[in-house]
Amino acid sequence: MNIVLTIHLSCFIGIILGWLSRWLYAKFKLTSVEQRAVRLNQEAIKEAEAKSKELLLETRDQLLKEQQQQEREARERRSELQRSERRLLQKEETIEHKQAELDAIRKQLGDWEARLAQMELEVATKESNLFTEIERIAGMNSEEAKNTIMESMYNEARRDGQVMVNKIEQEAQLSADKKARDIVVTSIQRLATEVTSDVTISSVSLPSDEMKGRIIGREGRNIRTLETLTGVDVIIDDTPEAVVISCFDPVRKEIARVSLERLVQDGRIHPARIEEVVNKVTKEIGRIIADEGEKVIFELGVHNMGPETIRALGRLYFRTSYGQNVLNHSKEVAILSGMIASEVGANSELAMRAGLLHDIGKGIETESDATHAELGAEMAKRLGEDPRVVNAILAHHNDTEPTTIEAVIVQIADAISAARPGARRETLDNYIKRLESLEHIAESFTGVDKAFAIQAGRELRILVNNEQVTDDGAKDIAKGIASRIEAELRYPGRIKVTIIREMRVVEYAR
Repeated sequence: MNIVLTIHLSCFIGIILGWLSRWLYAKFKLTSVEQRAVRLNQEAIKEAEAKSKELLLETRDQLLKEQQQQEREARERRSELQRSERRLLQKEETIEHKQAELDAIRKQLGDWEARLAQMELEVATKESNLFTEIERIAGMNSEEAKNTIMESMYNEARRDGQVMVNKIEQEAQLSADKKARDIVVTSIQRLATEVTSDVTISSVSLPSDEMKGRIIGREGRNIRTLETLTGVDVIIDDTPEAVVISCFDPVRKEIARVSLERLVQDGRIHPARIEEVVNKVTKEIGRIIADEGEKVIFELGVHNMGPETIRALGRLYFRTSYGQNVLNHSKEVAILSGMIASEVGANSELAMRAGLLHDIGKGIETESDATHAELGAEMAKRLGEDPRVVNAILAHHNDTEPTTIEAVIVQIADAISAARPGARRETLDNYIKRLESLEHIAESFTGVDKAFAIQAGRELRILVNNEQVTDDGAKDIAKGIASRIEAELRYPGRIKVTIIREMRVVEYAR
């Protein structure tokens, strides 16, 4: 019993001692934490005070800098204000000085005006006395004297003017011819283009003489087809590796030459291929005509030309007159017209346009009997050209009277371009007219489709419609054409009339 009690008592005492020891340890730990908290609080306070002082110092420095900056700006503003005040004071002093000078000048002008008024009064008095004395001496009043003096001055001025007019007329008469010659010579020298005379034959080179046989074809069918389609005469002679194409129409000659060159290069020469190539080349030549028309308009700087006018100009590229290329001639006339017009003070743009279009009638495809000047004027009028341009076209061969100075200038420029050395050959123009007359006579017969003057006009080759013309009718047409040629034309030697009546049947195997 005692042992149990002792054990219980010992446990109780142990518990109390353990609790006391834990309480004492906890109290010690709490005290340590509180001391640490106090220490940390003190350190935080010290650090905050240090940072506060640092911020205060920085703020004070910043305020000091701003204060210095403001003081510096204030000083600069004060300096600027002081300078402005000094300038204003100087200006005020200058104005006061000038005002004083102006007052002095006004006072001086007032004195001068008073003296001038006094002098004018004295002059008027003396002039009145002088007129009275003159009237007394001359025996006439002032109005009569004034009329006498004016009449004397008028007669003297008229005499001097007449002398001057006579002198000017004499000088103008002496210098007019020289000035005109200078203008014409200067225009010709500034133009100074070389002249290349067109010929009526072209030569096509061949790779070998064997090609001549292929060009002729079996029984001559290839060469006959080429001549029929192009209207030229293909001459195959002993000239080595060459074929000559003869035709007065340069467009047909060019079509035949280009077509033959392509056929020779291609190697396939037969009627169907010849027809295909000729049609293709004909279209290409049409494009060249349009290109040449646009080219000359661009070079001259002439604007507002319609497509029809451009095509008519392009056809002049293949046309010759007395051996002179008509398009080059028209370009020369335009340049000369512009030069002369600028020299004499006329409208240079109008003169250049009229000069370019003066031979436009030669590029019009028509069967009319009107002259090329009439055709060109009619076309220009229809396309809305300036009436002055129409008059210049119509008057350049004196078909009508020129109504403007530009029309006269175009006449002069046309004569200069045609008359300068080497520009033209009259025989070629007569030759072309004779060939055109031959074709015109043949085409006037019913049933004739096409007519070509070849062999330099020694042969007239005619294609007739096989449905309208029989074999016997073809013979009658040939005789009729030969009779009209004999009656209407003059020509050396004889002219061969050949009628070609061909029936062509085409069928396709499908």
